[in-house]
This record gives sequence, structure tokens and C-alpha cells, in this order.
Amino acid sequence: MNFRAFAARFALVVSCVLMTAVPAQAKSAYLQCAPYARQVSGVKIHGNAWTWWGQAAGRYERGNAPKVGAVMSFKKTAKNPFGHVAMVSQLISDREVLLTHANWSRRGGIERDVRAVDVSAAGDWSEVRVWFAPLGDLGTSTYPVNGFIYADGAPDAFEAPQFVKKADKIMVASLEIDLSDLKLETVAN
Repeated sequence: MNFRAFAARFALVVSCVLMTAVPAQAKSAYLQCAPYARQVSGVKIHGNAWTWWGQAAGRYERGNAPKVGAVMSFKKTAKNPFGHVAMVSQLISDREVLLTHANWSRRGGIERDVRAVDVSAAGDWSEVRVWFAPLGDLGTSTYPVNGFIYADGAPDAFEAPQFVKKADKIMVASLEIDLSDLKLETVAN
């Protein structure tokens, strides 16, 4: 067997193994908001972002006041059919916070400490505008919000993770896979 045929077979075997061995959520090359919010906030809810508010009932304290470490739960809409979740990383004022979240401005991108502003008429955080990187400012759309889910039922006890500041607030997640345990099997022709 020549080297090219061997390399082609090896690549085919590796791709087949990866397609069956990698968990379903990791098969997407893009980081989603829900797994990222779960990781950085400590709120252990699974499923699409729009389901988090209902799932949190009885498990986590919920409310309409932003607190550091809380998860902001966005309602699902026609433009945002899976909803969205983001962790509050800093309080700026009674109507402005900084969010840390994934998959908002760029597919799979992580944004740290980006602005979200309460634009609701009642000042109750039921509608927000969020930083949108392609515009370099708040986006032009407004999004309805369910409220905030507080980590471990103790919103004041959570300490937000510390992040390295980058000039560009967008980072793209990558999937690193260790292939060292794969063994090559030769097939006789």
C-alpha cells in the first residue's frame, strides 16, 4: 500500500471514530451560550437557553434585579428562537451591567464584560439592548428578558471568575481533541 492510500484510509478511520466518539454538543464546532453560561455561572441547568427560566423555578432563586454571577435569561423570539443566557459579570448602574456570554456577536465567539442596558419602560430589566461587536456599540434590536437566575440560590455569595482582558473582547472557542490513544490498524488487500 502506498503512502497516499494509507493516509487517506487513516483520515477516513479517524473521522469515523470522531463522529461517533465525540459527544453530541461537541460535534458543533461552535460554542453555544448555554454550556458557557453553565460553566462560568455555576447554574447547573441543561437544555436550550429559553428553557432555563422555567427549569430554574424551585431550584434556584430568580428575580428581576441583576447581581454579579447571576444568569440573565432571555426569552425566545422569532429572531432568537433558542433564547439566550449570559452571566452578569459587573454592575455599572441600576440600568446597566456588563455581561460575559457566548455565541452572540459572532457564531461561537466568547465576549467578556460587554454592555447590556435595561431599556424597559418600567426599569425592571424586562427588555434590554446588548453590545453587538459588528456595530462596535449596543445593537439596534431590543430583547425581552425573563429575569435573573441566581447561582446556588445565594446571589450575594457568588464571586465572578476573573478573566484576562484582551484588546478585542471577542474570542473564538476551539475544540481540542487528543488523538494519542487511537491505534492504527492495517487492512490487508
